[in-house]
Amino acid sequence: PTWDKWKQNAITVAGGNGQGQELNQLNGPVGIFIDKKKNIFIADWMNHRIVQWEYNAKEGHIIADRNQMQQLDLPTDVIVDQQNHSIIIADQGNRRVIQYSNQTQQILIDNIDCCGLAMDKYGFLYVSDGKKNGVRRWKMGEYNNDGIVVAGGNGQGNQLNQVNYPTFIFVDENQSIYVSDWNNHRVMKWRKDAKEGKVVVGGNGRGENLNQLWFPRGLSVDHLRQIYVADYGNHRVVRWCEGKEKGEIIVGGNDERNQLKYPRGLSFDDEGNLYVTESFNHRIIKFEIIL
Repeated sequence: PTWDKWKQNAITVAGGNGQGQELNQLNGPVGIFIDKKKNIFIADWMNHRIVQWEYNAKEGHIIADRNQMQQLDLPTDVIVDQQNHSIIIADQGNRRVIQYSNQTQQILIDNIDCCGLAMDKYGFLYVSDGKKNGVRRWKMGEYNNDGIVVAGGNGQGNQLNQVNYPTFIFVDENQSIYVSDWNNHRVMKWRKDAKEGKVVVGGNGRGENLNQLWFPRGLSVDHLRQIYVADYGNHRVVRWCEGKEKGEIIVGGNDERNQLKYPRGLSFDDEGNLYVTESFNHRIIKFEIIL
């Protein structure tokens, strides 16, 4: 199926009850993950917790927070390894990546200024490192090393072999890595084993034109290699086809119907419905696909 258009009226699917720490509230949420049952896993950043909202739920339940043994501190992203039913968390404030399953916690990677997480179909784990300005990859179960640099890692800058504060990442079927290059206002694509990336979204300075981004955050890529980006400073989600000179706005961008404010995370469910983390309004909203 081709994903083309989404209803512009946003539906709140998590939070939306003001800023706070009650079970029906969120506080500056960042990354999200949608599983096959449409459960929403949320890195509830300023509440220092990971919460799960089941489909159509009125409140979430806490999977991990700062009070239990996990002692999370400003978690930025969460992914679910659906094969072994574990949850992997970018615990940014503690500078580590942890895995949580069956009430037990394991530190996978320590001393890393992590932001975004991704896992490919082979079970490799990818982590963006904001301080080292790169993305590194680990083989499942082998975390007692520094990982392999798969994007950036050549210092802070705007050359094709560099990134400047990478945030969210996406890995496709061919193990190509897409990186939201925050301070360069672009999205980079690094093919497997490439020594440099190519600019696939933005790269024309900070701005609001259709060929520009303003601090890109969440991103996703569909099976047609169309790239979707949460364009944080422009309050919109844009879609680019690789090789095109400019993108198109699919939601937000001053649309009165949804008033999208500072989108951070972005994800799709299996049907193609779009979920956006709206940190400013402390909620997750859904845009239904028009079939």
